[in-house]
Amino acid sequence: MAPRAVPTQRQRRLGHELRRMRMAAGVSAEQAAHLLGVDRGKISNMESGVRSISEERLRTLAHHCRCDDEKYVAALVEMASPSSSGWWERYRGTLPQGLLDIAELERQAIRMRTACTVHIPGLFQTTDYALAVFRAVLPQLPEHEVALRAAHRNNRQEVLASEAAPTFTGIVHEAALRMQFGGPRVSRAQLEHLLDQSARDGRTVLVVPFSSGAFPGAGQTVLYAEGPTEQLDTVQIDNSHGPDFLYGEAELTKYRAHLNRMEELALSPDASRAFIHAIAREL
Repeated sequence: MAPRAVPTQRQRRLGHELRRMRMAAGVSAEQAAHLLGVDRGKISNMESGVRSISEERLRTLAHHCRCDDEKYVAALVEMASPSSSGWWERYRGTLPQGLLDIAELERQAIRMRTACTVHIPGLFQTTDYALAVFRAVLPQLPEHEVALRAAHRNNRQEVLASEAAPTFTGIVHEAALRMQFGGPRVSRAQLEHLLDQSARDGRTVLVVPFSSGAFPGAGQTVLYAEGPTEQLDTVQIDNSHGPDFLYGEAELTKYRAHLNRMEELALSPDASRAFIHAIAREL
């Protein structure tokens, strides 16, 4: 199979796991190449996500690397298997790759937690609110791209309505509730929508009020997506240059603690709903 020009985040993650498995077992790239019957350059390409790896070769590598965690290996096999294109593929070439990678990450997650300090979580945003958020981006986006991003965000929200929907917890700081993207009318409708979402099965909204004081992190939006095994968890962070994806063990530990602390500072689900309702009444 020809090398990929631009591997997706999921393909790069698989390559990262292959390299981690090999390095943990002390197997050199040359040894792995001999074992799999390929040249060394293809090992490098597999580990960067540029080339695919067959199930047979992946299981051979896992066996010789003494990786006996069958659930983990099976998850890697699933990641390596050719799959039907997701809905996000229709945006390829018109939206940044990072936005497509977020949609694919959400579709594969078992459970998600996010912490937001300025915006309402994307999976809970109304169309008018999302449009206002995208129109605030600098440098200013052309209106057709604003519309594309809002449509993509709406499509992302379908993951919570699917049969295999992941559980989702949105930790929202009071500042995000009071930011009036689109003005009072749009903001009020957004808070009412947030209340509706928080009442649905598998969806939880927790509010961190100003009165809770200091909280961890730099204030950026953090998404922690749990994979089929803990080794395949992923942290996604929003930045002005685009999304970053993190999956080092130390990074995962750090952001699990970050979100755990945010939950400790937050109001209960019922108290959070009452808090949101009170702010909505002020608008």
